Amino acid sequence: MTAYIARRLLLIIPTLVGIMLLNFLIVQAAPGGPVEQVISQMKGKGVAATARMGGASGSEAGASAAPKSGSDPSRGSRGIDPALLDQLKKQFGLDKPLWERFWVMMKNYALFDFGESFYRDRTVAGLVAEKLPVSISLGLWSTLLIYLISIPLGITKAVRDGSRFDILSSLVVIVGYAIPSFLFAVLLVVLFAGGSYLNWFPLRGLVSENFAELSLLGKIADYFWHMALPITAMVIGGFASLTMLTKNSFLEEIHKQYVTTARAKGLTEKRILYGHVFRNAMLIVVAGFPAAFVSIFFTGSLLIEVIFSLDGLGLLGFESVISRDYPVMFGTLYFFTLLGLVMNLVSDLTYMFIDPRIDFEGREG
Repeated sequence: MTAYIARRLLLIIPTLVGIMLLNFLIVQAAPGGPVEQVISQMKGKGVAATARMGGASGSEAGASAAPKSGSDPSRGSRGIDPALLDQLKKQFGLDKPLWERFWVMMKNYALFDFGESFYRDRTVAGLVAEKLPVSISLGLWSTLLIYLISIPLGITKAVRDGSRFDILSSLVVIVGYAIPSFLFAVLLVVLFAGGSYLNWFPLRGLVSENFAELSLLGKIADYFWHMALPITAMVIGGFASLTMLTKNSFLEEIHKQYVTTARAKGLTEKRILYGHVFRNAMLIVVAGFPAAFVSIFFTGSLLIEVIFSLDGLGLLGFESVISRDYPVMFGTLYFFTLLGLVMNLVSDLTYMFIDPRIDFEGREG
């Protein structure tokens, strides 16, 4: 097992470098880099662009030392003073060759030095830490609720396969599967957040403005009051797949020979279901929890954050792409990719803890 874990950890390195290199090269081919962003703003809003230049020039040394990348800044730069263009290139670290920028970026990222944002005057690590509570709240609670709802529902559907309950619940599952979570979010806003009917829930922020003045129970109630609608939208949009996975996994185990043998020995259905079928059927469901959490945590909350005015990692990543804030883009990509690769390893190891019969060393051999 130790050798298997060591091999998987070593495999993370080339995988991570390959993902970063591919995205790095794609960014170079994309128009509208940070230099072009500044030039465009200078042509349209000279005061704002000058203010940005003034604020950036004071930290030019630190910014140029940070790992940065960008596309060819020559597009859209006609009519700009060459000295100013050179200054912009140096400011954003684009005065170095492509390979050198990538090498410096990966060397710093290996030490978890993600540099500073181009436009926010904040370190990337500081920005991520600031936005993390929102994404943790959305990802953690929605994942837990999805599992708490989907697993009992899937087991019940498998045991009562073909019954009226199975048919009616399948209609709910189909609706949840077919309609994306952001549409449910819009519906919840219209119904319960002052859209057209009721005004029971807030529509902005993670907590209220007077959060610090509340008691402990008041803070907990205020927090869940703000989280109720966005988490409900994510749960409704995400429980369908896991419910059907659980049902199909249990149905497959129920029709196996060892279940027939257990029934022939006189074991009760409850004993067969929870003493024999449960562990085998839940293997694929429980082992997939780490990967499911990462998926919901990092990819499923952007539109939810926008609709409910929650300033989390999804919104941060979207804004960094729009503004071509490459330190934020590549820094968060590196961290989340590394976390995702580690979670894949954790998922594989979870199989072993659930079912010790799985032998990774034998499989690798």
